[in-house]
Amino acid sequence: MPDVREVKTVCPHDCPDTCSMIALVQDGRLLGVRGNPQHPTTRGYLCCKVNRYEERVYSPDRVLYPHKRVGAKGEGKFERISWDEALDTIVSRWQQILARYGAEAILPYSYAGTMGVVNMSACDGRLWNRLGATRLLRTICSTAAEAGYDYTMGWSGGIDPESLVYAKTIIVWGMNPASTCTHQMAILRDAQKRGATLIVIDPFRTRTAECADWHVHLEHGTDSALALGMMHVIFREGLQDQHFLEQYTVGWEALRERVLSEYPPERVAQITGISVEDIERLAVTYATERPSAIRLGYGIARNTNGGMMIRTITCLPAVIGAWRELGGGLLLSTSAHFPLNMRAVKRPDLLQGNPRAVNMNQLGEALLTLNNPPIMALYVYNCNPAAVAPNSNRVIQGLLREDLFTVVHEQLWTDTARLADIVLPATTQMEHLDLHTSYGHLYVQLNQPAIPPLGESRPNWEVLSELARRLGFEESCFRDTAEDIIRQALDSDHPYLQGITYEYLVEHGFAKLRTPSDPFAPYLHGEPRFRTPSGKIEFFSERAKQDGYDPLPTYIPAEEPGVDRQKYPLKLMSPAAHHFLNTSFANQPRLQQAEREPRIWIHPQDAEARGIQQGDWVRAYNERGEVMLRAVVSAQHVRPGLTWSPSLWWHRDSPGGRNVNALTSDRLADMGGGSTFHTCYIQVEKVEMEGRNG
Repeated sequence: MPDVREVKTVCPHDCPDTCSMIALVQDGRLLGVRGNPQHPTTRGYLCCKVNRYEERVYSPDRVLYPHKRVGAKGEGKFERISWDEALDTIVSRWQQILARYGAEAILPYSYAGTMGVVNMSACDGRLWNRLGATRLLRTICSTAAEAGYDYTMGWSGGIDPESLVYAKTIIVWGMNPASTCTHQMAILRDAQKRGATLIVIDPFRTRTAECADWHVHLEHGTDSALALGMMHVIFREGLQDQHFLEQYTVGWEALRERVLSEYPPERVAQITGISVEDIERLAVTYATERPSAIRLGYGIARNTNGGMMIRTITCLPAVIGAWRELGGGLLLSTSAHFPLNMRAVKRPDLLQGNPRAVNMNQLGEALLTLNNPPIMALYVYNCNPAAVAPNSNRVIQGLLREDLFTVVHEQLWTDTARLADIVLPATTQMEHLDLHTSYGHLYVQLNQPAIPPLGESRPNWEVLSELARRLGFEESCFRDTAEDIIRQALDSDHPYLQGITYEYLVEHGFAKLRTPSDPFAPYLHGEPRFRTPSGKIEFFSERAKQDGYDPLPTYIPAEEPGVDRQKYPLKLMSPAAHHFLNTSFANQPRLQQAEREPRIWIHPQDAEARGIQQGDWVRAYNERGEVMLRAVVSAQHVRPGLTWSPSLWWHRDSPGGRNVNALTSDRLADMGGGSTFHTCYIQVEKVEMEGRNG
C-alpha cells in the first residue's frame, strides 16, 4: 500500500479559529484530517464539524460536473453538460443581458463559504469591478458591529486572544465559543485554570454559559442598557481610570453625566431583568479584578439596535483603562491587524463607473422589485442564499422568476443550487491553493491542495477568470494563478509581514504576524493612537452625530416597527447550531443526528399558555412564513417571552420544507446595513405531525 502523505491545509470556514489542519492522503484519496499540533491556536484538534472533513469532500450531495436545468424551476431536474457548454451558455446569456439592460442587471451573490484570499477576496472584486455589475453589499454578518465599533475606537483589531490567559476577569458578551469557535474556548479554560473569573452575558444559557463562573441572564436586546448601568456604578464609585480618560478619550465628561443621570442600576434592572445587586457586583468586579477583558461577539449586532449595542459595550474598557494592561481590553475581531495588499487582490481600480448597490440581506426584495434595470442574472458562489438569507420565502420567490438566469457555483446540491439554471462544480479546500488570515487570531496560513479536484470541479477564481477572458477582458490580472494572487497579497512593506513570504509559508504552513510584542497588546507600547478622527477613543462621536445617531452611547430597544405584538408576542433568536456552521455541514447525516432535529426552546410559562409540552411539535409563524419545530421546554435556558431555535437546517431537510429563515426579517440594523436575524417576533402553537410526534 502507498504511504500516507501529510499535507498542510487550513479550515476555510466562517469561524474565528481558522484552524491549521493536516490532511492525510493515500493514493490521491483524502483519508481524514487532524488539527496541526504545532499551531498555537489549533493545538492538534478540530471541532466536531470539521474533524471528519472527508465526509464533506465525498458527500453524496457533492456536485461533480456542470449541469443545466431541464425541468421547471424548483423541480430539481438537471442534465449533465460539458464545461464548454456551461461557460458558453453563461457568456451568451450575459452578453444578451448586457446589450439590453446593461451590466447592473447582473448581480454577484457571495459570502464566506470560503474565507480564502484567492477564492473569496479576489473573486469578490476583480471580474465584477471590471464588468460594472451591481455591487453586493456583503453585510449579513459583521457590518453593524464594525460600524458601532468604528464610532468608538476606529476600526482596528482588538487584543491578541492569546493574551486572555493573563486576564483576571473575562466577560464573554453575546458569544458562544463553546459551539462557534472551540479553540477560543480552550484559551478561556486556560485563563480559568490560572484563576480568572469567566462571566458570560447572554439571553440564552449557552454551552459557554454552562462553563462560566457566572451567567448574567439578561433580557434579549438590552445589552447596551447593562453596559451603561455598569458605567454608572464605575463612575459613582470612582473606579474609572481618570488619567486614561483625560489623555486618551473624547467626551468622557458627557458620558459620565449621561450614565449618572439616566442609567442608575434601579432603572437598568427594570430594563434588563438583572437585579440591582448583580449589576453593581458585575461593574465592581469588572473594574477592580484586573486585568479585565471583554470577548465580544457579532451576534449582538444582528438586531435593530445592534450597532449601538456594540458601540456602547466598546466604551467599557476605556472607562477603566483596561487597554493599559496585558490581558486587558476587548476583542471583537483581529482582522484589521492583517496588512495584506488587498488593493492588489481586489483591484478596485478596475471599477467601471459607479454601479448601484444591493444589500445582501434584501436579496428577495431586489429580485422582485428592483427596476431600471431589473436583476436579470444572478451568479452565486460561497453562499446558499435560499437557506441563509433572511425572509427566505421572499428570496425563493425571487429565485423562481422564469426570466431570471441563475448560475450557482457550488460544492453541494444545496437549496440554492436546486433553484439554478446552470450549476457548476466547485472544489473544496482539499483541492485548491489559497491563503488565509483570521478574525480570531494573528496567524497567516497557506492552504496547499491535498488531492486532485473531484470529478470536473474547479476553484472559484479559475472559473471567474475564464469567464472574464471569454467576455473579452484583456487585463493581465485575469491570467493570474492562485499563486500569483497570494504573492500579490503578501507584497507589502508593513513590518507585521516581515519575512512572511510565499516560500516561507510553503515550508512552514503558517506564521504569526511580526507584531511589536507576543502576545500582542495593540495599545500597550508607546503612546496609543486610535483610528478615529481625533486619534482618541470617542465616547462623543461627531461622525455619529453627522450620520444621524446619538453622538453618545445610549439604550434603544430592539424592536421591529409595525409588528402586532398581540398577534406575535414571542421573540425569536436563531443563532448558530452547535453542529452546523450556517448551512455548511448541515447535510451530513452524522451531524444531523447529533443536532437531532429542528428545535425551539420555550419557557414553561409560554409553553403552558399554549398547551405545549416537552417534545411536542409546534408551528412557529408570523406574516413572513412558518416553520415546524420540536419544542424544548426550559426555564433554565430562556426567559419568558423569548424563544431560541439553533440554525440552520437545509430547507430540504426541514419538516414542512422551510427552516427558521422563513420567519426572520430582511429589515436592516441601525448601523452598517447589517442583518436583524435576532429581532424577530412570532407566535407558536402546538401541531400534530403524522409520523413525527412522540
